[in-house]
Amino acid sequence: MEKQTLPNSQAVLILGILSIPLCCCYGIFSLALGIIALVLAKKATALYNENPELYKGFNNVKTGKILAIIGVALGAIYIVLNIALIAVYGIDGLQEMQQEMLEQYGR
Repeated sequence: MEKQTLPNSQAVLILGILSIPLCCCYGIFSLALGIIALVLAKKATALYNENPELYKGFNNVKTGKILAIIGVALGAIYIVLNIALIAVYGIDGLQEMQQEMLEQYGR
């Protein structure tokens, strides 16, 4: 019998990959995509563990899961960093710092 591709194995990999660069978008997209990838990876892993001889593509799930964990961690760090900066400087202070940097380094 021919092995079938594990459902959502490519989706987990793609979401895991996308969660890393999207952490620069205030961390929100990174967290969302990473969490979705982790949920899909958990379901795919459970399905694979029931009958491993029926499915292929488990390496995509493992790789996507690792990338999703990294993306979630980076997104969480970015969110915490933004909250800390707002708590210390306030939104007005951050806007003033941004204006000073623009004037100093040019537009």
